[in-house]
Amino acid sequence: MIKKITLFSIGLFFAFGLWYQFSKTQTQAPASTPDKVPAQNLETLNVPENLETLNVPENFEISILAKNLDSPRQMTETLSGHIIVGSKKGSEVIALSDKNNDGVFEHRLVANNLQNPAGVAYFKGDLYFAEMDTIWIIDNIDIWLDSNSKELPDKKIYMNDLPSETWHGLKYIDFGPDGNLYIPVGVPCNICLEPQQRDPRFAAIHKYKNGKLITVADGVRNSVGFDWHPVTEKLYFSDNGRDWLGDDSPSCELNVVDEEGSFYGYPYKHAKDVIDPEFGNMIPSVDREFIDPIAELGAHVAPLGIAFYDGKEFPEKYHNSVFIALHGSWNRTEKSGYKVILVKLDDKGTISIKRIL
Repeated sequence: MIKKITLFSIGLFFAFGLWYQFSKTQTQAPASTPDKVPAQNLETLNVPENLETLNVPENFEISILAKNLDSPRQMTETLSGHIIVGSKKGSEVIALSDKNNDGVFEHRLVANNLQNPAGVAYFKGDLYFAEMDTIWIIDNIDIWLDSNSKELPDKKIYMNDLPSETWHGLKYIDFGPDGNLYIPVGVPCNICLEPQQRDPRFAAIHKYKNGKLITVADGVRNSVGFDWHPVTEKLYFSDNGRDWLGDDSPSCELNVVDEEGSFYGYPYKHAKDVIDPEFGNMIPSVDREFIDPIAELGAHVAPLGIAFYDGKEFPEKYHNSVFIALHGSWNRTEKSGYKVILVKLDDKGTISIKRIL
């Protein structure tokens, strides 16, 4: 069964929108992929040849599940097995369905005329998808997808009071074990303080409960991936480090929320020990406890999507470990990232990091 999967840039030799599909016998669990190259140019990238160059773990395979998607971002699976795909740069939400069970997934338009509907989530039979400032809901999406209706399904506004700034403004969304919708709001800058002083929704992860946003994690620059530990149900999230402090600083982060409302340092401190040259001198006046990341993922690797493995089909070493897709650097002298890593947590909280793809 496909859990919550995110499409992000992880190709080592190519950049295109598709699914990476890990499989062992009949078990499948896709990871993530790039979105910087327009879908119409996929055929020029020699995709089959490039797939052959990738190194995957023993007994795993990688193949294309779907292509010709417009800058795919987040994905979710419905109870009936339809895959819903959001779009980073486009205006449509697309469903992928294999009604004939022949391995070929047909595209079907779910919603259009939207502004960068990057985030998608499925919860209790309903589909949620996020524009910059608005989250929509389609009730009973499987009923419509299983029908032959030629009309688009009715959508209604779930909430529409999110910031509309486009810099770090794409909304990654998901429902937590508590049944609430979680929404990160990145800062509209590389490094700044004024926006979040003016509007505390910025630089934070929130949950939407009883019609209000409640801050779960504060001081978070730009999180585009989070998930809950299958056993402890604690929230783990990635955070993208700031730019222009050199090739090797600061590191992007993996964090955990032990206490709701905790502060993770931005913009005063980055990673575990990088004091910001512009705002670091203000730390003595900040009346907050600074929470360090549990893992540093590397500078400029841009983690964009994390998912715990909570199945049993993969080998035991994958159980309750978290996959992280690293989009890769855009302004580093030597490229970094462009891969999928597995972060393994033991009972004592010890962490090991291994490259998977």
